[in-house]
Amino acid sequence: MSSNNWVLALVGTRKGAFIFESDEDRRTWQVHGPHFPGWSVHHLVHDARSGTLFAALDHAVYGSNVHRSADLGKSWEMAEGPSFPEGDERTVKRVWHIRPGHASQPGVVWAGADPGALFRSEDNGKSWSSVDGLNNHPTRENWFPGAGGMMVHTIIQDPNNPDRLFVAISAAGVFRSDDGGQSWQPKNKGVRADFLPDKYPEVGQCCHHLVMSPADPNVLFQQNHCGVYRSRDGGDNWEDIGTGRLPATFGFPMAVHPRHGHTIYVVPQVSDEYRFTPDGRFRVYRSSDGGEHWEGLTNGLPQDNAYLNVFREAMATDACDPAGVYVGTGTGQLFFSRDGGENWEALTQTLPPIYAVSTAVVSG
Repeated sequence: MSSNNWVLALVGTRKGAFIFESDEDRRTWQVHGPHFPGWSVHHLVHDARSGTLFAALDHAVYGSNVHRSADLGKSWEMAEGPSFPEGDERTVKRVWHIRPGHASQPGVVWAGADPGALFRSEDNGKSWSSVDGLNNHPTRENWFPGAGGMMVHTIIQDPNNPDRLFVAISAAGVFRSDDGGQSWQPKNKGVRADFLPDKYPEVGQCCHHLVMSPADPNVLFQQNHCGVYRSRDGGDNWEDIGTGRLPATFGFPMAVHPRHGHTIYVVPQVSDEYRFTPDGRFRVYRSSDGGEHWEGLTNGLPQDNAYLNVFREAMATDACDPAGVYVGTGTGQLFFSRDGGENWEALTQTLPPIYAVSTAVVSG
């Protein structure tokens, strides 16, 4: 990377967005914000194709919308928010996730929303259309909301094949499209749903987060309500990689190393009833072999009376070498590592509850 590059940590919280900026050494940071004070920011993401920042916002009084910035947050404009077609009685309750499209599709942006809906823009987020193949899926009667609602919270497009997309929905599971979003197939074989009478249904699983290996788009990992899983065939089959290997298999966030496709990170929490880290120790768990073995990373993280929780979108890696890892908590601490997780420090400990963390490397 060029020495003129800047690293951005983009942080969405319950009370606004914050942008942390550093050079590639990542030793000294400047913070800008809050942007959108008083608004919940469920996702903040950088589009490397155009340089646009997107923010998914929600307010108890003013509702949900999407904002864009062409100057890395110095100024913002509100875009037309996703909505269902005229005559459809459903309304968008919240926008949860924004995902810039494939490198070969300039202007295409995807948005995931509650109630379990996917939208596509072809004009860089100025306007949106409903992805009816998913939004009207025939299994939809068996989808139901999790504790935070029923949302499309993860969108992944295969970097080698723009027609292949994955989404994760809570609580419906993982779905894949092989035709650019026209049709969708449930991809949940082998994933448990312990809270349902049928423990292995076609749909109804509660995927909390989904990531794709940068080395092989057929390799996927998910943190689920009922375990941690790996697929090696594009989601057709899933195998448990958490039971007996992690101190707990419940959790929300998951991240993958930007270059090492079998290095993944999770933050286990005790259970769906007790949503805090086991034993009062805040540990990020890393596997370097695709989930066969795990190690708890603790150096620099609080290990005494640290009953913390992490939301689904609040962990990310950066593209530097060595890679950075970032994790934000529901009580406003933002921890980061500049060496792949070996050593950690607090970037800040005084933010509002952190909902989302993403990263970008931009030219200075």
